[in-house]
Amino acid sequence: MTVVITEFSVYWPIYTTRTGQNKSKNVKLSVYEQRIVTHRVDPRTMQITWRDIAGLEEVINELKEKMIFPVQKRHLFRKSRLLQPPKGVLLYGPPGCGKTLIAKATAKEAGFAFINLKPSTLTDKWYGESQKLTAAVFSLASKLGPTIIFIDEIDSFLRSRSSRDHEATAMMKAQFMSLWDGLETDHQCQVIIMGATNRPEDIDPAILRRMPTKIHIKLPNIEQRKQILRLILENETVDPLINLSHIARETEGFSGSDLKEICREAALLCVREIMDSDTLSDDCIRPISQDDLQKATTKMKESKSLGGMTLDEALSCYS
Repeated sequence: MTVVITEFSVYWPIYTTRTGQNKSKNVKLSVYEQRIVTHRVDPRTMQITWRDIAGLEEVINELKEKMIFPVQKRHLFRKSRLLQPPKGVLLYGPPGCGKTLIAKATAKEAGFAFINLKPSTLTDKWYGESQKLTAAVFSLASKLGPTIIFIDEIDSFLRSRSSRDHEATAMMKAQFMSLWDGLETDHQCQVIIMGATNRPEDIDPAILRRMPTKIHIKLPNIEQRKQILRLILENETVDPLINLSHIARETEGFSGSDLKEICREAALLCVREIMDSDTLSDDCIRPISQDDLQKATTKMKESKSLGGMTLDEALSCYS
């Protein structure tokens, strides 16, 4: 005898950052919602906050104004259709500039449920199953609301449609957009779809129209790079004479992830001294110096310069 579970109940904690109160509600999930719920994240368990993001104050303020306040203060915004939170937000810009971190921090600070949706989550070998999973994403998000459905590299999932698309893929995209449109007509539904991409030109124009809030996350300028370096190194042991302004000037065109890698490499230089020396004790790692950061910056510049080479050209540099 085979027993099929058609639905089950879970208690989902609702977290409100302003009051600090925790509430729970009993949510019944269908079989398909059960498969999607494994990709949701409780905002209370997220480690990322606004404090962990440097140099993007304007972006953070825009997200607060357009997304967080209208949900947290619904009594103030309820009568205005113009001030309702957007149902679609696109974060676009070069890789490594913090788009995913911003999305997670937004959910954390606002207390929104966070569904990290990957294209593979919606693919199924059986005909019609992908559409049912797609519907489950939206129904689950509504039950857990307020919810952010986050799609990283949204261009690979909802790219421009063509005649070469598989029938099942085309049907899934069409249903996704139809359900998305349903969010616009239901003003009580607190679900926001947030996408991130470094190739906005590849996204289906119909999808872009459904994302009225588009935020460009640019490469950091010199002052932002200095702020990022300071944030990365704030809990590390560093030489008090270190000059972050100099490193910021030397790293034009570097992303936040590039700067983090520079700091990591600089810290490893201190560790290598212990590994290469028998005279220093294991618990005596010296502070990160200006010279360490300079060497790490030079190494990163060399690594980035190889990015535009062919494999043969890159290998020839080491022959």
